[in-house]
Amino acid sequence: MKLPPAGIPVVWIALLCVRALAASGFPPGPQDILDSGLDADRYRAACPEYQHYAVFPHRPLSDGPLSLPFQRPSPHCRTFTSPAVEEVIEDVTSRMKDKDLARLFENAFPNTLDTTVRWHVDGTQKKSKAKNQKVDGYGTWDGSQSFIVTGDINAEWLRDSTNQLRQYQGLASKDKKIENLILGAINTQAEYVIESPYCNAFQPPPPSNIQPADNGQHDTVHPVYEQTRVFECKYELDSLAHFLALGNQFYASTKSTAFLSKRWYLALETVLAVLDEQSSPTFNATTGKFQKNEYTFQRQTDVGTETLPLGGVGNPLNAGTGLIRSAFRPSDDATILGFFIPANAMISVELKRTADIVKLAGKGALAKVLAERAEIIRKGVMAHGVVPHKRYGDVFAFEVDGYGSQILMDDANLPSLLALPLMGFVESSDGIYQNTRKMILEKAGNPYYLSGKAFSAIGGPHIGLQHAWPMSRLVQAMTSDDDDEILDSLEAVLKTSKLGLVHESINVERVADYTRSWFAWANSVFAQTVLDIAARKPHLIFGKGAEPYHIM
Repeated sequence: MKLPPAGIPVVWIALLCVRALAASGFPPGPQDILDSGLDADRYRAACPEYQHYAVFPHRPLSDGPLSLPFQRPSPHCRTFTSPAVEEVIEDVTSRMKDKDLARLFENAFPNTLDTTVRWHVDGTQKKSKAKNQKVDGYGTWDGSQSFIVTGDINAEWLRDSTNQLRQYQGLASKDKKIENLILGAINTQAEYVIESPYCNAFQPPPPSNIQPADNGQHDTVHPVYEQTRVFECKYELDSLAHFLALGNQFYASTKSTAFLSKRWYLALETVLAVLDEQSSPTFNATTGKFQKNEYTFQRQTDVGTETLPLGGVGNPLNAGTGLIRSAFRPSDDATILGFFIPANAMISVELKRTADIVKLAGKGALAKVLAERAEIIRKGVMAHGVVPHKRYGDVFAFEVDGYGSQILMDDANLPSLLALPLMGFVESSDGIYQNTRKMILEKAGNPYYLSGKAFSAIGGPHIGLQHAWPMSRLVQAMTSDDDDEILDSLEAVLKTSKLGLVHESINVERVADYTRSWFAWANSVFAQTVLDIAARKPHLIFGKGAEPYHIM
């Protein structure tokens, strides 16, 4: 037996042993480190960065024709663990006919917990004061807290983190660890919204003592923000909608109102203030004079989608629409016409759901305000966001300005027009939605529907004109009742996931050309798709005669 060279840390030797064990066909288990006699903290310190780990295949391989790798980190390198999650993985994969599909679910379902929970406290610890942190006396960062990064970027997006946690919401009522993690995520998002409601991505919370990162950009933004707290400050209406959605999903799963803290109510008030400010037109409805928007954004860049025109204000928007401006899309690209319809649809749904919850909590007056605002926005979407198309009939526009201008397209990122039924804005059988769906799922109707010899799906301007997003094919599956369409979509995504994880985007001509080997949001959407099919159409993945599977 050849001994390792002198000076190699014993923890690295342990990791090599775990890798060798996996190569032999046995996945690493909790006993690996426990039986070694090594210190668990030292072991964790030696864990490889998952951003690098994810770009290489790891054994054992799946038994299917694609031989997909096992991409979960060693148990002691995982950032959060839950027995309930492991139980779901076993329940689902043991029933699946396609062993490659089972392996992709095995990797994707726990990916957020395995790799992105950079900081979590359960609320019982004594709050430590971070360096240079001011204690304001208003209960900031109290209770459980959870910092959930998007994956290969060490920052938390409100939208991404809400979607990353969505497949675990059904477990919160039976797993206290999951319940506390999601409560922590709600509390953390509330702090972000209170401090910087116009921003989309955030630095680690000050109590975490994790060093903030630099996004490498030079931005001029109003309102100003603290760079040690904010990673990026693109105002995206859907970010605020996703903050509400995180609490609404938690309530729907648990019937618990534990998240309705004083800080959460303050965050809600902050959201409403932003909605008021961003419902203002570009020109005063009475005098016709220009009135500068509260939010402006300018970036030093040569990429047009990364900044706003007209001195950071954006293109003019009309009065009296009932719609809310969004400066940027969920892709982080600038809107062209600021009334972004998918985000308006989403915020109207989440405001109504929030109204129902706070009414049950005894806040009748607040519930009335929320419900009325939700209805105003919904009417605005139907009045200004539905437009006639000479080929498809009445369809939902992607963006409008209230003057009659419209943009007809869809983007892969959520919220999208394709995802309107998933949000709860319309039923999938709705006639206008079906017209819209037909339009955006073919090249003749959607300039960003990309098709090639290797892959076909909706893309968007964020990556370019050759890269489509697997996430859009997954949404296509979840909004379809057609068995063949669902299976085709699953198969298409499976074939692009050669590394056992779902990528951000794929070159439609060559699957080896992809962006982001580690993108937790996409993995979560894949897991949600499998669970959706398991509940609606179990025969497609479990076999003929299979019973529906629900994790709640």
